[in-house]
Amino acid sequence: MGEPKLTKLELQMMEALWTRAHASIREIQETFPEKDRPAYTTIQTTVYRLERKKAVRRVKKVGNFHVFEAAMTRNAAQRRLVDDLVALFGGRTQPVMARLIESGRLTLHDVKEAEKILRKDKSK
Repeated sequence: MGEPKLTKLELQMMEALWTRAHASIREIQETFPEKDRPAYTTIQTTVYRLERKKAVRRVKKVGNFHVFEAAMTRNAAQRRLVDDLVALFGGRTQPVMARLIESGRLTLHDVKEAEKILRKDKSK
C-alpha cells in the first residue's frame, strides 16, 4: 500500500488540515477540545512525524513557525483504513458488513449506493 498508515491522533490532526486547508501547529492544537487537548510539543512531534510520512508538507514560514497543509487526501486515508480493517478479517468483508448492519450504521440507502458502484465497476 502506497499510503502511510496513520494513528488516531494523526488522523485527528489531518482532519484539522483537511477542514482548514492549512494551519500552524498551534492552530492544529486549538482544534482539539480544551479538556482533551494534547500538549503543543505532542502536536509538534506528531506533525513532524506526518511530514516524514509525506502526509503533510510545509507551505510557508511565518516568523518562527511553519504552516502545514495535507499532502494526503481524506479519501486516500479512508481507503487505507478500510483496507487495513478488511485485512484484519483475512480479506473477508462479510463480518464487517454484518457489524455495520447490526449497529444500524449501514442503511438501505447505503446498500443501494453500494449496488450502483458494484454495477458500474462490473460494467468496466
